Amino acid sequence: MVELLFEDIFTLTRLDPDGKKFDKVTRIEARSEQFDMSMQLDVNTEVYPLHVGDKFTMVLAPTLSLDGTPDSGYYTQGQRKSLADKFEYVMHGKLYKISEESSGPNVKVELYASFGGLLMMLKGDPSNATNFELDQRLFLLMRKV
Repeated sequence: MVELLFEDIFTLTRLDPDGKKFDKVTRIEARSEQFDMSMQLDVNTEVYPLHVGDKFTMVLAPTLSLDGTPDSGYYTQGQRKSLADKFEYVMHGKLYKISEESSGPNVKVELYASFGGLLMMLKGDPSNATNFELDQRLFLLMRKV
């Protein structure tokens, strides 16, 4: 069984907070229900349209293999079932920065990942970031709820 690095249900709160920069890409802001994490994420909205108020499950996983086999870095077409079969939108990328903001009881961790130039920033309690490592390969998977 594949071990997920992070999973939560998010509610989309804002689209393009800094203004529209690209025709096919929208930067979304969303807040998670269970872990109270905030996220900014670039999404190809031509392929996967989203609207303010939409709820979606977002998962970060190290591999798409259902048995947990590590990702080889190569995509092999085939009839094998994968984690991606359960989701509507999938991106592959790398975690490039982990930083902490503030200090004391109000400390927040920020995780930054790039999915072929589409960026993600996930911010919240440091206990939700214990499974992440710098330069780690990630799969981001989304499904509307």
